[in-house]
Amino acid sequence: MDLQQDKINQALQRLGIAELNAMQQAALEAGTARDLVLLSPTGSGKTLAFLLPLLPELEDAGRVQVLVIVPSRELALQIDRVFRAMGTGLKATCCYGGHPFQTEKRSLEQPPALLIGTPGRLLDHLERGDMDLRGVHTVILDEFDKSLELKFVPEMKRILAQMPGVRRRVLTSATAALEVPEFVGLCRPLELSFLEDKPRGLKLYAVHSPEIDKLDTLYKLLGELQGEPALVFCNYRESVERVGDYLQQKKVEAVCFHGGLEQPEREQRLARLANGSTAVFITTDLAARGLDIPEVRHIVHYHLPLNEEAFVHRNGRTARMHATGTAYLLLNPIEEVPAYVPADVPEFFLPDETRVPKPAAWETLHINKGKRDKLSRGDIVGFLCQKGGLKPEEVGRIDVFESCALVAVRRGLKKNLLARIRNEKIKNKQAKYS
Repeated sequence: MDLQQDKINQALQRLGIAELNAMQQAALEAGTARDLVLLSPTGSGKTLAFLLPLLPELEDAGRVQVLVIVPSRELALQIDRVFRAMGTGLKATCCYGGHPFQTEKRSLEQPPALLIGTPGRLLDHLERGDMDLRGVHTVILDEFDKSLELKFVPEMKRILAQMPGVRRRVLTSATAALEVPEFVGLCRPLELSFLEDKPRGLKLYAVHSPEIDKLDTLYKLLGELQGEPALVFCNYRESVERVGDYLQQKKVEAVCFHGGLEQPEREQRLARLANGSTAVFITTDLAARGLDIPEVRHIVHYHLPLNEEAFVHRNGRTARMHATGTAYLLLNPIEEVPAYVPADVPEFFLPDETRVPKPAAWETLHINKGKRDKLSRGDIVGFLCQKGGLKPEEVGRIDVFESCALVAVRRGLKKNLLARIRNEKIKNKQAKYS
C-alpha cells in the first residue's frame, strides 16, 4: 500500500467509516489534477469528499495550503470537526463571525495547513495582515450557490485575488442551475453530479387547516408522527418563536432555531436535535442546508416556501441517500398548493380525535463544565455510571463545548439521576447539573 493511500485509509479508520458512498468514491477517484464542480444534496457527505483527496498533499509547512470558503459559521465548524476527527496531526483554523477575533488572530500567527472561514471574517483578517494566502494551492468554495444567494461575491472576489499560487479550485453545490462567475477562475472543470429531481424515498402530502392560524393543525399533525423527528419550517424568526411558545404551552418539547441566536446557543440547540432529545425542531430556512443535521423522518412546511429552491432544500433534509421520509405542506383556507408542487399531491387527513405528541426517546442533561475544564466524553460516561448509577446503554450522545457539556440520557431517568449527582464532583470539580 503506498503512503498516499495509507493516509486516506488511516483517516477513514479514525472516522469509523468502513465504506464511502458513491459520490465520495467518485470524488476520491477524480484526484486533484483538475478543477472540480461537485453537485450533491445537502447532508450527503461532501465535506469528506473534498477533504479526503487532499490529505496526501497537506504537510506541516508553516503556511496555509488549502482554503475553504463557506457561507455559514455552522458549516465552517462542521468542516473543522471532520478534519480534526481525521487525526492528521496538521493544524486547522476556523474563522467566522461571532467567534472572538483575537483568538483567531493568535491562531493565525502559526499558519494552519487548512484554513476554513466565512467570506466577511476571512477578508477582515486578510486586510488587517493577519494571514498570508500566497501559499494556497487549493481553494474550495463549499455550498457556493448559497454564498452567491447571500451576496458574498464582493468578499470572495477580493479574497481570491490574493491567492496567486492557486492551481486547483473545487466548487460544491446542492443546486444544479449554477452560474459560476469569471472571478472564480474555473478551468475545464470535471463535473460530478449526484443530484436527483426529487429524493427517491420522499412522500409529499397536503394538510389542510380549517383556520387561518395553523397552530392547532400543527399540534394535531405532530400527534400523528408519534415522536419521530420532525423539522418544522417557518419563514420568519418571529414565527419560529411563536410556534415554539405555543407548543411549550401544549407541553410539547420543541427546540427553536434561527439566525437571531448567539453562536453557542445555536450549537447547543443543534446538539439537542442530534442527540435525539427533541422530536420537534422549529426553524427558519437557516437549517435547510449547510448544517450538520442528522437524518430526520419528517419535514413540515408550516409556512409555504418562498420559492422552489427553498422547497427542494427543505425536503432535502429527509429521504437522503436511499432513506425514506415524508414532507407535509400545511395549508390554511386561503392558501393554495404552489405551482412547483405536483397538482395531484395527496391530502393527509387528520383524525377527529387528537393524539398527544409523543416525546423523544432521550432527555438532555446539562453540565456546566466543558473543554476549558479538560472534561472529556470518557470522564462524563464514567461519572454518570459510577456516581449516577446509569448503565452504559442508558447514556447516549455526548457533546462537549467550551464551557458546558450536553449528554443524552434515556427518557424517564433524568429526575432520579439529578438527585444522585446533585452534590457530586466531576473530575474533582464542583459542577451544576440540570
